[in-house]
Amino acid sequence: MPPIHRRSGYRRVLACGIALVALVASAIALAGEGATGWRDSRQLVLVVIPDWNTDHGVLRAYQRTGDTWHQVAGAQAVTIGHAGAAWGLGLNAAQAEGPQKQEGDGRSAAGVYRIGEAFGYASKTDTQLPYRALQVSDYCMDVSGSPYYNRIVDTRQVGEQAVAGSSEPMRRDLHLHGDQLYKVGFVIEHNAQGREKAGSCIFAHVWKSPTDATAGCTAMPEPVMRQLLAWLKPEDHPVFVLLPQTEYARLQLPWHLPEVGQQP
Repeated sequence: MPPIHRRSGYRRVLACGIALVALVASAIALAGEGATGWRDSRQLVLVVIPDWNTDHGVLRAYQRTGDTWHQVAGAQAVTIGHAGAAWGLGLNAAQAEGPQKQEGDGRSAAGVYRIGEAFGYASKTDTQLPYRALQVSDYCMDVSGSPYYNRIVDTRQVGEQAVAGSSEPMRRDLHLHGDQLYKVGFVIEHNAQGREKAGSCIFAHVWKSPTDATAGCTAMPEPVMRQLLAWLKPEDHPVFVLLPQTEYARLQLPWHLPEVGQQP
């Protein structure tokens, strides 16, 4: 074969090799896209649960300096959804393996989520997060198909009919015989886009007791909640992470999450 053909063949092989390297690099970048969704976060509230179908877990809090997470709060028992957990819609890429969060399934949302506004029964509380002083007219809309689905709304502004069918009055103390679950808490921004039937009204809030599970939220003692709210800072872009142990072991390194010890 004439030399020019060999050179031409070499160039084609080289070009293909370069294209392949570029393709692999692009694939790696896309695969890591989920992890970059919280690359600006410097505060992390982490809940690890034994498996998909358990209703309890352990909460820890971390502050990031540079590339290193430092634990700032010790392990605390929490309760979650009475049916366990399922992959929700948050900052991480969709995960095909495992249950998927649906409205009314009794599961907490697994994944990585921005921490939204704080809320409570008092007119103010010790937090730097945006704070919503709940009113008797505040509801979280849990009826899929509503234009207000997965949003906290005030019936004085949207009208009583707009929350017809909702089972989530936010002033539970006034609507439900003194219930204190929402005395203080914060929004876990699952399904922020309001996708129909994907789950709604996911919060961190005060627990009723160490053995009472939730309808899909994460619950803890009131002092622990207040400590978190006093620590969280919007400028640190805090995130909430909930994962079963096996998923945490699989995703800890690619998602740049901290190492954790054994469950107590």
